[in-house]
Amino acid sequence: MKRANVFILLLAGVLVNGKDPCWQNSYDQPLDFNCPSGQSISRIVSEHHNIYEDRMWDFGCKATFDSATNCFTSSYVNDLDKPFNYQCPSHQVITGMNSYHDNKHEDRRWKFTCCGASNFCTDSCQWTNYVNWFDEAFTFNAPPNSYLIAAESYHDNNYEDRRWKYQYCTRRSC
Repeated sequence: MKRANVFILLLAGVLVNGKDPCWQNSYDQPLDFNCPSGQSISRIVSEHHNIYEDRMWDFGCKATFDSATNCFTSSYVNDLDKPFNYQCPSHQVITGMNSYHDNKHEDRRWKFTCCGASNFCTDSCQWTNYVNWFDEAFTFNAPPNSYLIAAESYHDNNYEDRRWKYQYCTRRSC
C-alpha cells in the first residue's frame, strides 16, 4: 500500500509541475539550460506541438575543457517572429541556451551561453543544413570531435514554428 501511495504522489508531482522529466522545459514555459562546468552542448532534441505552438527541448553535453573561463550569456539575439544568426565569440562554444515563449506571437526569444578556455581553439567550422521542417521533431548531434559554436533560425507565422541549423567546429591547440 505504501509503495502505491508513493507512486501516486510522484506521478501527481510530475503532473502538478507540468514538466515531463524527459524535457528541460514545458510548453509555453521558460527554458534555462546550462551544461555542467567544463562541458558544452553536443546534442539538441526538440519536439513541436501544434496546440501549444511551442517546442519542448532537451540537451546532451560532452567534456570540452579542463576548466572553462571567459563564460558569458548573450543578451536576447532575436525579436519575436524575427530570424537570427548567433555565433559565440572566436574560440568559444555554446554551453547553454535560454528562452521564453510569448503566446501572442507564438515564438521564443533566445539567449546563448558561451565559454572558452586558454588552450581551446576552433578550426574547420561547418554549417549544417536545416535540421528540421516546420512542426517537425528533430535531433541534432555534433559530429565526433566537433563542438557547437553557432545557431541560426527563422520563424514562420503560418506554421508558428522555427527552422534551425547549427555550426560546429573541430578543436585545435592554441
